[in-house]
Amino acid sequence: MMVDSRAKGAGFEREIATKIYEHLGVTVRRDLEQYREALHGDLIGLEGWTIECKRYADNSSFLHKSEWWTQACNAARNGEKPVLIYKFDRRPIRCVFPLHVVNIELGEALDQVCTTTFETWCYVVRNA
Repeated sequence: MMVDSRAKGAGFEREIATKIYEHLGVTVRRDLEQYREALHGDLIGLEGWTIECKRYADNSSFLHKSEWWTQACNAARNGEKPVLIYKFDRRPIRCVFPLHVVNIELGEALDQVCTTTFETWCYVVRNA
């Protein structure tokens, strides 16, 4: 059975929007400009963050692809922090964001990242 990757991605974006509302009380929505112009995150409305979502079939490494992180960083503008939220089939949701968000003394390098659970990222958002 063929899977429509665009529909799968849109469904995951809606799932993440719901989870953000449940955990943070913030309403975010899909940015439909992402299909018309490059350099847009997938979800908008969480102040200070650019959200990029990826949903893929299983991956034996369980780690994000470097091009996903590059895409998230390129979409972040005006001082926003990028976050890559991804999920492989039958695996938990993972979040990647710059390490300096949790320790400003580390500088603002985007190549130094931490990967956490969705719940931990929400904790960071609430307390950063």
